[in-house]
Amino acid sequence: MGIGKIYPEKRDIRAIAVLLAAQGMIRLGEIPDPLSGEAALDAEGARFFIDLLQELRRRTAPNLRSDEAAFLDDMIGNLQELFARKTGAAHA
Repeated sequence: MGIGKIYPEKRDIRAIAVLLAAQGMIRLGEIPDPLSGEAALDAEGARFFIDLLQELRRRTAPNLRSDEAAFLDDMIGNLQELFARKTGAAHA
């Protein structure tokens, strides 16, 4: 990414996954909500975005390169672990 650019050059499945994961992180209270400026836990919202990432992985699995699949798996796993730690629940 060059100076002054806010969007990545590559537009691939990882860019979509990062957008969904960022929403999950906001819902987990790890990133302040850009509208309110507050960081708050919204477990139902976090679960929704984790579920969307899992659906994205499921629907795209036959077409993913191994590095893309690993990226999605890592991202989903990290969010699930954070969800479990924040809510005391098993993986989302």
